[in-house]
Amino acid sequence: MSTSFPGFADPVLDSQAAFRAVLQAMSRPGQVQRVPRLPEAPPGLSPAAAAVLLALVDAETKLRLAAGPQAEAWVRFHCGAPSAPAGTAAFVLDPAARLAELDPGTEDEPERGATLILEVDAVEEGSGWRLTGPGIRDEHRLRVRGAPPGFLANWATNRRQAPCGVDVILCAGDRLAALPRSVAIAEG
Repeated sequence: MSTSFPGFADPVLDSQAAFRAVLQAMSRPGQVQRVPRLPEAPPGLSPAAAAVLLALVDAETKLRLAAGPQAEAWVRFHCGAPSAPAGTAAFVLDPAARLAELDPGTEDEPERGATLILEVDAVEEGSGWRLTGPGIRDEHRLRVRGAPPGFLANWATNRRQAPCGVDVILCAGDRLAALPRSVAIAEG
């Protein structure tokens, strides 16, 4: 399988920019971040999801990826991440994955909980879900188009595992938003 899609044009600066976007998103839940330096993503990956993978995944990171053969070959070439079942992976990008099936970490090591990279149609601020919790002053509104059916109910179950649980990074085009496991989400 060809990996004719390059990674970051400038691996160091572009990776740092993507990492900063993810860091900003995690520290400001629901605030949409634009990834400023994007790789040319292969079919099956949005540019934002491709950037997140290049910035966060490496040869030591267990990854569950179901994004098509070109995307999988591209990620293996650029990141070298070993494939793993969704339940044991540190990062999961699989539209069929469900929060309850992913590793929530343990009471002793909650930081080992998985991160779900969820491709959606759009993320926009100002309306939609009401987010509250750490990192949010009063409440924050986030409209997500294309979330899987039942996502909010599954999120409520995920959140009840605190301090354990799964974090989510929503990716759409060149934008991302994060939902740390500590955030409460209510229908808008």
